[in-house]
Amino acid sequence: MKIDGREHELPKNAVCLIAIIDGMESDVFPLEEGENLLGRWDPDTLSFPEVDLTSVDAEVKISRKHATIDRDGDELILRDGGSRNGTFLKDGTRLNPGESHQLHDGVEFSLGKVRLRVKVG
Repeated sequence: MKIDGREHELPKNAVCLIAIIDGMESDVFPLEEGENLLGRWDPDTLSFPEVDLTSVDAEVKISRKHATIDRDGDELILRDGGSRNGTFLKDGTRLNPGESHQLHDGVEFSLGKVRLRVKVG
């Protein structure tokens, strides 16, 4: 898969998030089976989330434990973790803490000011 002029090797049938920066596809973040924590690395505990979005969060609007995506095959459930700057669906709806929303291929959502697109397969 080619994104922002760079080739990204992904396994067949991979499920991932693609960061959208200034309208362009940027970094690719694979999703593993089970729970995937989305956030930034924590320098106090030296812990990293499964999906570390530090590199695409220039304004530091993503919480360390911002949200989760539970993956069971191609079934994906997004859940807000009580983040300060919010988890938003493309239509602008903000998820309440603990509220979940089913995702599928092509769906876009935002964590703080970072927009992400789901890619399945």
